Amino acid sequence: MEFHDFIRIIKNGLEAPLPGVEAHINMSPRPINRKRFDPERPKNHRKGAVLLLFYPDQKEVYFPLIKRPEYDGVHSGQIALPGGKMELEDPDLIFTALREASEEVGINPDEVEILGKMTDLYIAPSNFLVTPVLGFTTSKPVFIPEEKEVERIIQTTIRHLSSPDILKQKTLDISESFRLNTPYFDIEKEIVWGATAMILGEFLRIMENGK
Repeated sequence: MEFHDFIRIIKNGLEAPLPGVEAHINMSPRPINRKRFDPERPKNHRKGAVLLLFYPDQKEVYFPLIKRPEYDGVHSGQIALPGGKMELEDPDLIFTALREASEEVGINPDEVEILGKMTDLYIAPSNFLVTPVLGFTTSKPVFIPEEKEVERIIQTTIRHLSSPDILKQKTLDISESFRLNTPYFDIEKEIVWGATAMILGEFLRIMENGK
């Protein structure tokens, strides 16, 4: 797919009503936590944003995922999109997404053109309401991983993400007494599940709607 055709498709898809909760539920771990889809969020929730950044390389459309390092926290070792919490000085969540992506993978925010935002997603374990932001650059960025926050950067093609062969399901042992039966994307032998999979699931629906 030519890069300009891909961008046109995404712009078209964003003009239609967002797939939203329906797309999120489709990629949600089971049993489904219905509270995360309740429009009444906890009053003390924190705001954050992630960046889904598209760029062309060798006649393919790519976007980066990151692998978090192992640490004592709820998202240890997981695959994520670049992003993080909104700071008091951030003017808006688009700024947050760009700032965090710059800090984590070294992109230049001035080179990113924003396409729009997808549906907010509440992440209960960390009490974050996350806004996914879509953007693109016309050339491949020079990625520089922030070693304390990023174990590695996974550069993934849209063609690969769209392949039905990578959509799988398995039971994850979250603790000794708690298991989740979850759909996931198998990308470079990594299990992309949870909030990241739900965001990517909505993106794929937007792309399909834009064709």
